[in-house]
Amino acid sequence: MTHQSPAASATFPARRLWLLAAVTAGAGLALAAVSTVAHAPDWALLARQPWVIQLHIAAALVALLLGTVQLVGIKGTGVHRLIGWTWVVAMVTVAISSLFIRQINPGSFSLIHLLSGWTLIALPMALFAIRRGRVARHASGMTWTFVGGLIVAGAFTFLPGRLLWEVFFG
Repeated sequence: MTHQSPAASATFPARRLWLLAAVTAGAGLALAAVSTVAHAPDWALLARQPWVIQLHIAAALVALLLGTVQLVGIKGTGVHRLIGWTWVVAMVTVAISSLFIRQINPGSFSLIHLLSGWTLIALPMALFAIRRGRVARHASGMTWTFVGGLIVAGAFTFLPGRLLWEVFFG
């Protein structure tokens, strides 16, 4: 593994912290905006969903937790690699399981499935980058996979009429 220059290593954590702060602020604003219609979550609604949706949500929650830990944690350690590989498995599970979820466009793929395809391409590219010692490309690829594959796609699940909207606000 090639080490970053002092300038690069000083900027990556700051950028990740800003990204995490922006995501947290955006989630807070979104929750504040819909708080007037919020209620206690309807966990029974999730329990009634097909197993593939339950797997998808569970893997997404694991990936969200581990991805957040990775963004703010120390890089290049054994723990980073262990959490990272676990995150990759969770992300692949999220992406593949999403291919079997077709409620938006019954029976067919929808535009959101493009993020699944992108995730399945971006993950190996980011892994290949770190194997080649391209730390900045790896960090960028993993960060943008976290943002696009989890945050952006996850935000769509909270739109009115979607499952998680119904669980929390419906």
